[in-house]
Amino acid sequence: MITPLMCVALAIYFEARGEPDAGQIAVAHVIRNRIEDPRYPDNACDVVKQGYYWNGNPIRNMCQFSFYCDGKPEDPHDERAWRDAVYIVHLSGLIPDITGGATHYHSTKVFPEWAYTGQVTANIHKHVFYTGVR
Repeated sequence: MITPLMCVALAIYFEARGEPDAGQIAVAHVIRNRIEDPRYPDNACDVVKQGYYWNGNPIRNMCQFSFYCDGKPEDPHDERAWRDAVYIVHLSGLIPDITGGATHYHSTKVFPEWAYTGQVTANIHKHVFYTGVR
């Protein structure tokens, strides 16, 4: 069985492993913020796996966290980056939220339609963070 710690670590690993620590911590804070927000599931694994499904399988590119439904296996191959992601999960619980309460983020390489509906709370390395997204 996969634990909440593992779900958050997978999100950090696949969404932000190339980021400095602050970017990885920010991803963990977004997951924590969603857990606290009544619009989202109340546990880490359900937050990370949230999206659209067909016959019990996630629809490709239709998930809140893109790595979960990109069609690639969720098997961390970089042992050091995986250990760092697990450490970041723990560290993120000790550090005040650096995203300003963000529930959404995206890479600076894209601009999703939903971004028009939110307020930018932080720019951390190659990601933009938002609150108030509808």
